Amino acid sequence: MSVAEFKHVWVDRGSPNTLLLLHGTGGSETDLLPIGDTLAPTFNQLSPAGRVMEGPMRRFFRRYGEGKFDESSIREEAAALAEFVRWAAGAYGFDPSRVYGVGFSNGANIAGSLLLLHPTVLAGGMLMRPMLPLEPPEVPDLRGKRVLTVNGERDEMAPLASVERLHALLREGGADLEAVWHSGGHGLTRGELSHGAGWFAGFGE
Repeated sequence: MSVAEFKHVWVDRGSPNTLLLLHGTGGSETDLLPIGDTLAPTFNQLSPAGRVMEGPMRRFFRRYGEGKFDESSIREEAAALAEFVRWAAGAYGFDPSRVYGVGFSNGANIAGSLLLLHPTVLAGGMLMRPMLPLEPPEVPDLRGKRVLTVNGERDEMAPLASVERLHALLREGGADLEAVWHSGGHGLTRGELSHGAGWFAGFGE
């Protein structure tokens, strides 16, 4: 795969663990670097930019409208992202079995898509404001994977039923899921980043 297919940033910290940082709609490959530093300052960072354009805004897959996703685009882009992570592991020399997704909004949904469609790519991760991106053809084997989801009770962009369906699939697949809810909406909070940092602190170096 050509590096040019995913514009990205690689931060090598000599760690056995790597964060795959996945921005929200309109973001870039640099958006989540500070959040990665907050969550797991010793981990390597691989931060790609989404390949899909919605007007001037980058995304990780197409949509028809708010909460209405193009499932063929999800499948195509999740497969491409999985291939990119495998390529990057070889190019940069990080352990492909210890990659943890950190995604916000659209980035959280592509991270969820990797877990549901390409479960060997991620060892787990933190999904901020995720919802169910699509129904997988079968329940994936997620045993041994740790997943933290954080959603807002007043988040109109991530409907409760869709979030709960994602939780159900993750649990059915055997993931060690911690589902956190806060009283706010779609925006990130300092409290959840602090919680996430504590969660990542439980991962061995």
